[in-house]
This record gives sequence, structure tokens and C-alpha cells, in this order.
Amino acid sequence: MNKYLMTASAVALAPLAHADLLAGSHASLGLRNFYFSNDFRDQPGSAGQSKTEEWAQAFVLDFKSGYTNGPVGVGLDALGLMGVTLDSGSGRHRGSNMIPDDGNGAAGQWSRLGLTPKLKVANTELRYGTLMPKLPVLTYNDGRLLPQTFEGGQVTSTDIAGLTLTGGRLDRATSRGSSDRTGLAVAGGTRTSDQFLFAGGDYQLGKQLTLQYYFANLEDYYNQHFAGLTHTLQLPAGQSLKTELRYFRSLSDGANASAAGRASGYRVGGYTEGNDGEIDNHTWSAALTYAVQGHALMAGYQQVSGGSNFVQPNQGSLSGKGAAGASLYLHTDRMLASFNRAGERTAFAQYSYDFAAAGVPGLKFSLMYLKGDDIRTTSGRDASEWERDLGLDYVIQDGPLKGLGLAWRQGLLHSQIDPDQEQNRLIVSYSLALF
Repeated sequence: MNKYLMTASAVALAPLAHADLLAGSHASLGLRNFYFSNDFRDQPGSAGQSKTEEWAQAFVLDFKSGYTNGPVGVGLDALGLMGVTLDSGSGRHRGSNMIPDDGNGAAGQWSRLGLTPKLKVANTELRYGTLMPKLPVLTYNDGRLLPQTFEGGQVTSTDIAGLTLTGGRLDRATSRGSSDRTGLAVAGGTRTSDQFLFAGGDYQLGKQLTLQYYFANLEDYYNQHFAGLTHTLQLPAGQSLKTELRYFRSLSDGANASAAGRASGYRVGGYTEGNDGEIDNHTWSAALTYAVQGHALMAGYQQVSGGSNFVQPNQGSLSGKGAAGASLYLHTDRMLASFNRAGERTAFAQYSYDFAAAGVPGLKFSLMYLKGDDIRTTSGRDASEWERDLGLDYVIQDGPLKGLGLAWRQGLLHSQIDPDQEQNRLIVSYSLALF
């Protein structure tokens, strides 16, 4: 814990005995049982075994305090995370994709604790400590047993009607499969940045239209602008048509903008103009979703410019910390691939059905297909890839097991760049309210 977090924690802890603060507090224990299997169909040998198969149990203690009375409310949140390996036998563990590697194979257990002091004035809140941002410029990853977390500060304000403003600074991340904190980077970078700045807002015009703009800077890697639009058109007979437009512009910053900086490790992986590792990218996408009586059909298109891959913070290329696992705010960021490579043009479609419309509440199904072409490669040959994902979820609605969630995820990837893969995830989850 750094000195700033310790100072903030002391400020927040002082009034913990205050009854007003505790009155608005609540805590829950989240349980997640996760079976993970990934068949790397054509990647045996030096890259590792051709299949990963692991089973683990997560415990997530989430405490959120209320606020003290007065013009400045003070509170403290705490997040305790622990993973326990149930099965990861010889030859079935690979790196730290889900379970951390302790140097001799899968770790038996791993844990971390995050404290987040907070202040509130009117409808503006300042949080400093462990954060899980969910923003267009940075989205935490929760695709394995434990979620990815970040360290830093964030301010959110809803004082202006219809407008949500967000800004902050982050300096560290802890991967979903690790207890170690790292600096920040992009995929392919081997040097860390100690500062990620972000600011932006969501403006809601009525109930149907939301406009977004965000700016982010990962020091020594990139500046990124994001503009987004979401519109929902209500049609007769319970039908709707949702339109989503997203545009990103990413440009090199600091060390990544210089040849010396890129040579020292501040570079992006994959194809770049001149093979120099410099970030220079436009990415735009459009998606339409038609919904009626439990059915939803989404179709869309995404295009990544040819200067470099699309980037957002990704610590996967930092050695020795098990830092792999990042999310991108793209429609195409799915189970096995993100379709974010230089030059890639992706068409995608998804069908989903909520069985509540057929009298079976809690049961949901989804099927998605993506096809990416024109991927630029360092060999000069354009490549392609496709992915198909299935999802089935059920949450028990009543009885002694009410709230118990069951989920199955199955993905298949065929790629001319990455190894072909078939992945299965079985997840059982339950949240127990403590108070």
C-alpha cells in the first residue's frame, strides 16, 4: 500500500464508529466456482502443452460503507479476493491464464485486499484506492476466476441533470490471475508506465439518446480520443431498434513517439507502419440490435486502420507478473480474440433469447459469429480469422437456491495468426448478503 493510500485510509477510518456511516453500509460474500478448458489445437511443443484444463473456487468479500453526515461525507470500501485451486494436474496448467504460476506449476491459492477511501460532496464522489473502472477508455477484465483491479483515484459527478462526468488517474494494475501489482503498458510493450489519465462524460438527451466523449493518456505510450452514440428507437408491439456508434483515435505519446523510446521497450506489438512499433490508429464500429418478444438480433461492422493495432492498457507482455488478461471497449472483444489488429475489418452478428418471454425466467441463450479479414502482418501477407461463441445462463428464481447462477461458455477460433482454439467455461456463482 503506497503512502497516499495509507494517508487516505487513515482519514476514512477515523469516523468508522460514527453510526451514520455504518447505517448505510452493506457487505456480501460472492462465490464463484470456475472450470476452464482451452484446447490449443495446433500449438504443442515449445509453446507449451496443447491443452489447459483447470478448476478453482473464488471467494469475494465486498464491503461498501455508507457516508458520514455533513457537507462532506466520508466512507470506506473494502474488497477481499481469494482464489483456491481445486484441480490443475501435471501437464494441464499453462502460465497464469486463470491460476497463477508459482514457478513450479499452479499456485495452491492466491489472494489480495483492496481498500478504497471515499469522499462525497452533493452528487460528486471521489474514490482513491482499489478501482474497477468500466469506461470506454478502460474496462476491467472479469473473464476468469477473479477480476482485474486497478489502483488510483477517480472522480464521478452527476450534479448536472443528464450529464455524468468522470475523470481520474491510475498507476498500477493487478491481473485476474495474479496477486502482484504492475505498472501499465500496451500489448507488446515491455516497459511500464506509471500514469494513466482519463476524463470524459456521458450526456443523456431524453430516454433514447446518449452521447459520449472521453480522452485518455497512457504516459509514454498513447493519447486516445473516444466519441460514442447510443440511440434506442421504440417501435410498436414491444419492438425496439438500438443503434451504437463508436470511434477511437489513438496517437503515440512520449517515449512511444521517439525511435529511442520504442527501442527501449515502449512499443506496441503486431504490425505497424515501417515496422517501428509506433501507435497510430483509427477504429470505428457500428452495431444495430433489433429486439422483440425476448429475441434480439445484433449485426455490426468494425474497421481498424492500418497504422497499428487498436490499443488500450494491456499488461500481458510484461514478464514475470502473470499480468495477462485485459478487456477492450470493442463490440468484437470476445472469448478468444478481440479483432483489433492493424487493418482488420470485421463483420459480426449475434442472436440472443431471453426465455422469460416463454415463461422460463432466468434462462438466457446467445450465439455470436465474427469474421475478420485484411489483417496486416509483418510478413506482408494479409490474414483472416473467425470466431463463434455460445452462451447459456440460468439463475434460479426461487426456493432455497434462489440466486444461484449457472453458466456455460463455449468458443471456437480459427485464425491465420493465432493458434486455433476451442474453449469451454463452466461457472457456478452465488452471492450471499451478510448485512
